[in-house]
Amino acid sequence: MKVAGVDEAGRGCVIGPLVLCAYAVDEDKLDALKLKGVKDSKLVLPSKRGGLHKMLLGEGEAVVVELSAEEITEWMQKGRSLNELEAKAAGEALTKIDHAKLSRVILDSPDPVPAKFAARVKRYFKGATKIVSENKADYNYTVVGAASIVAKEVREQRIAEIKREVGFDFGSGYSHDEVTIAYLKEHIRDPKLHKYVRHSWATAKRLKFTQVPLGEWV
Repeated sequence: MKVAGVDEAGRGCVIGPLVLCAYAVDEDKLDALKLKGVKDSKLVLPSKRGGLHKMLLGEGEAVVVELSAEEITEWMQKGRSLNELEAKAAGEALTKIDHAKLSRVILDSPDPVPAKFAARVKRYFKGATKIVSENKADYNYTVVGAASIVAKEVREQRIAEIKREVGFDFGSGYSHDEVTIAYLKEHIRDPKLHKYVRHSWATAKRLKFTQVPLGEWV
């Protein structure tokens, strides 16, 4: 039987997509994957992550769902929660896996009450597979760590593509990154960047507000 792990990368970014991965693999391969260095992507050096990503694609099945900044902005401007959107993406990804062969699914829950996130995912995933939902599952389960590595690698590829398109290295894209914030302060209204910014984020709203010319408020 197989086990599947689900995790995301880029949830807290102000620039770029949220990338979610459902990764399924034979349970008897998990120990070997752990020995090869598969773990929470936050603990994996960038220089090692690409090789692990390639290896994981050869050992198991990865289904990736990318939620663009535009999609996140539109969703949240309608008053919907990011947890619900992530659960929808998780359900879509799991549905594409042959879940008849899955013994269980393990979710890395963004909700402090993991059972609530599991309930959300079940709205979009109709398989009978047992669902385990935990905080820090990417740290505690190798298969979820695998999903986190795939999601992180894909997200980093997308961020690199965006940087090439806008012609500037704006850092990680996270709100806590000083390089990212400095870039946004200067380019928040740049049409080339517009579709990659999560305009529903408090950071983006604040920067746009501070850039409004005084005359527009008269």
